[in-house]
Amino acid sequence: MNITGLSWLLLIVSLPTSSATARMRVWRGLKGLGCAALRDGAHLLPARPEHEQALQALGDECLREGGSAWLMSVQPRSAEDAMAYRQLFDRSGDYAELRKAWKEANGGLPTMSPPELVRLQRKFQREFDAARAIDFFPGDASAEAEAAWTDFNRRIGALLSPDEPHETPGRIPRLEMADYQGRVWATRRRLWVDRVASAWLIRRFIDRDARFQWLARPSDCPKRALGFDFDGATFTHVGDRVTFETLLASFGLELDPALVRLGAMIHALDVGGDPVLEAKGFEAVMAGARERLPDDDALLAEMGTVLDSIYAHFRREAQRNNEKSQTR
Repeated sequence: MNITGLSWLLLIVSLPTSSATARMRVWRGLKGLGCAALRDGAHLLPARPEHEQALQALGDECLREGGSAWLMSVQPRSAEDAMAYRQLFDRSGDYAELRKAWKEANGGLPTMSPPELVRLQRKFQREFDAARAIDFFPGDASAEAEAAWTDFNRRIGALLSPDEPHETPGRIPRLEMADYQGRVWATRRRLWVDRVASAWLIRRFIDRDARFQWLARPSDCPKRALGFDFDGATFTHVGDRVTFETLLASFGLELDPALVRLGAMIHALDVGGDPVLEAKGFEAVMAGARERLPDDDALLAEMGTVLDSIYAHFRREAQRNNEKSQTR
């Protein structure tokens, strides 16, 4: 990339001293955009369409409040100037603060309840997302923070779901659903995301007469039971698939786009991955239900209703997308 060819946007604003509320609102807007302050009232951003639109809106607000605003394009005169501009957006300090907070939180994780763990995780996720959103030139600090965040999430996941299965290599064979009717299915008790979703999938789409056994330890699984979501189980993580996705592939359910979207949501919550809009809401409901309901049968019944609703939502969206594609 030719950094001297990178364009920049410069917003110069001023507001009357009497407009304290507007001043604060504009300042928060500039801070949220990740602007670099060259001096009081002069704010720099890389030239992008969304940045131009946002800066113009802030400039217009200044004008409405009786102030002044000038939005202009600027170009560095040399490679040294270009590097100096980029250095203004160095986020390594922000990432260092985040990593420090994660490290300090580690010691208290084992004493926290599941809802507390989920709330803490969401808080840190918001902060990390905010830092990444204004990291216009990610580098080593960004990569190191990403690795630290993955480790931190793994520790929380281990507390929320002990004995989480490891990935196993190999292909997933296609199975006949008729051979898996009226069976006993077994998984670790105190259900969490992948297990509750897998149990719902089994009873809803695979074996409507399924009976479930909740295990204190994976080694307690009866020989005739179909184990799922633990190491050595009949159905578990295979390659990059979580157990829910393994079940989809095993029984030919991947043709249902709503189930595939559910699988993406469960995958993101269980092992990370591309964010899914509905994931945080499901996780919050799951954590609250898990706190209220010590009985796993009751937990499955309640979360099964939630999964029914999300599935219906995904199915409706898939139908609308299909209708739109047919009219083109």
